[in-house]
Amino acid sequence: MYADDHSPPHFHIVSTTFEVLIALDGLEVIAGRAKPAQIAEALEWAQRNGDALAIEWARLNERG
Repeated sequence: MYADDHSPPHFHIVSTTFEVLIALDGLEVIAGRAKPAQIAEALEWAQRNGDALAIEWARLNERG
């Protein structure tokens, strides 16, 4: 995640061969391309840590 990033709330999965953006709501790819097997482990982690991801997004992207 990056501070002051654009909506919708998301996180990045970065590799030497790809970068994808994953929406926090639904854990769907919203930008970039990667084979499902390439991002499976990160998506499993995100499922288990969804609440923490949402809290971190809110902290990093406070407006006002």
